[in-house]
Amino acid sequence: MTTILTFFGLVLLSLKITGVQSIGVCYGLNGNNLPSKQDVINLYNRYGIQRMRIYAPDHEVLNALRGTNIELLVDVANEDIQSIATNPSAAANWVQNNIKNYSPAVKFRYIAVGNEVSLSSSIAQYVGPAMERIQSALASAGLQNQIKVSTSIAGNLLSVSYPPSQGSFSNEAKPFIKPIINLLVQNNAPLLVNVYPYFSYIGDPVNIHLDYALFTSQRTVVQDGSFGYQNIFDAILDAHYSALDKEGGSNVNIVVSETGWPSDGNPPAASSGNAGTYYRNVISHVKSGQGTPRRPGRGIETYLFAMFDENQKPGAETERHFGLFFPNQQSKYGISFN
Repeated sequence: MTTILTFFGLVLLSLKITGVQSIGVCYGLNGNNLPSKQDVINLYNRYGIQRMRIYAPDHEVLNALRGTNIELLVDVANEDIQSIATNPSAAANWVQNNIKNYSPAVKFRYIAVGNEVSLSSSIAQYVGPAMERIQSALASAGLQNQIKVSTSIAGNLLSVSYPPSQGSFSNEAKPFIKPIINLLVQNNAPLLVNVYPYFSYIGDPVNIHLDYALFTSQRTVVQDGSFGYQNIFDAILDAHYSALDKEGGSNVNIVVSETGWPSDGNPPAASSGNAGTYYRNVISHVKSGQGTPRRPGRGIETYLFAMFDENQKPGAETERHFGLFFPNQQSKYGISFN
C-alpha cells in the first residue's frame, strides 16, 4: 500500500512539475447562426474542453457555466477599459456584477483587461490603471488569490523577434508594457499573448516555411546559440520571454490566450488540411510538457481560437473561418482536446 501511495504521489508531483495543461477554446459570439449558449456549454463538456475564454462577461454564458468544471478566462471589453480606469466605483461594480455574483459557481481563472489594445488607441494609456483597479476590486472581494488579472497582447509589440534570444519590446511599446509587467510581477500573474504562426507564415512565406509554422519540420530550422527551434510557435513564445527578461519580467509566465489557423478565405495557406494539422499539432505540443527551448519541461497553457466559424466577424475573409466546429456543432477536424 505504501508503495502504491508513493507511486501515486510521484505521479502527482510529475504532473505538477511539468505543468500538464488542459486545452482551452475561445468562444466568440460574432455570428447569427450559432447554437444556444447552453448548447455551447454542453458541447464543451461533451468534448472534455475544460477551459474557455469569452471576450466580455455575457451573463447568459455565465449562468450556463454555473456548476460546471470549466475554468474561465473573461475579458474586460476594450470599450470598458477607460471608464474602469477613471471611475473609482466602476471596477468594483464590474467585479461585483460579473465575477462575485457568479463565483464560486463559475470557476474564474483570469481576467484579461483588454484584447490586443493598439498602442495608437486612445485607450492604451488606461490598460495598466484599469488592471490596478480590477486587482484592487478583487482584493476587496477576497478573490485576489483565486483570479489573476492580466491583459492579452498581440505579437506586434516586439521590435525584434529574431533570433528569439534578441526578442525585445519596441521603444513605442515600453511605456505601455513596463507598468503592466510590474503589475504581473507583483501579483504573480501571467502575460497573455495571442500567438499566430499563420500570420507569420503569410507575412513572410519566403523565409518562414509552412512546415516550420505547422509543427511538421523534422529538423532544426533556427539555431539560436544553444537553443534549436523546429517550430515558429516556440520561437514566438521565447522571443516574448526574452523581451520580458529585459524588462524585469523574468519570472512572468506566458499563457497563449489565442492561437489558430483558418480553414478558408486565403488559399492555399488557409485550408482545412493545414488548419487540422495545426490544431492537432499545437494541442500535442503544448500538452507534452516539453515547453519551449528557453522554458523547457513545462506545459504551455493555451486557448485555441475559436470554437465556431463566426459569420459576422469583421476583417479579412479568413477571420470568419477559424472555427473548430461548424455552427451546427459538427467538428471540423475530429480533434481530441484532452
